[in-house]
Amino acid sequence: MAGEPQADCLFCKIVTGGIPATVVRETETTIAFRDVSPKAPTHVLVIPKAHYPDAASLAAAEPGIAADVLREAGQVAADEKVDGQGYRIVFNTGAGAGQTVFHAHAHVLGGRGLEWPPG
Repeated sequence: MAGEPQADCLFCKIVTGGIPATVVRETETTIAFRDVSPKAPTHVLVIPKAHYPDAASLAAAEPGIAADVLREAGQVAADEKVDGQGYRIVFNTGAGAGQTVFHAHAHVLGGRGLEWPPG
């Protein structure tokens, strides 16, 4: 059921503490942790604690929590001191876009030049 923890979800296991992560921020509705395979000097994932498979389903069901994810992504950028030089927030949606964990999450990337278009 949407919003409920999924036993086979890596990120749900991080939320419950079943799998360790390097947590950098946590709120009532979100948790932010360092990516285990960083693509930039700053690469932090911000996820909702509630399980939704992607950003679109999260936004449709829980727009307030979707806003929390974005607000926390901005706070991560400030905490990591990349907000002044620029950073990127990325939501991959679907396998064709590179999503590999089907729990909504935002990548906060910064600390180096980021090319456009991404790819």
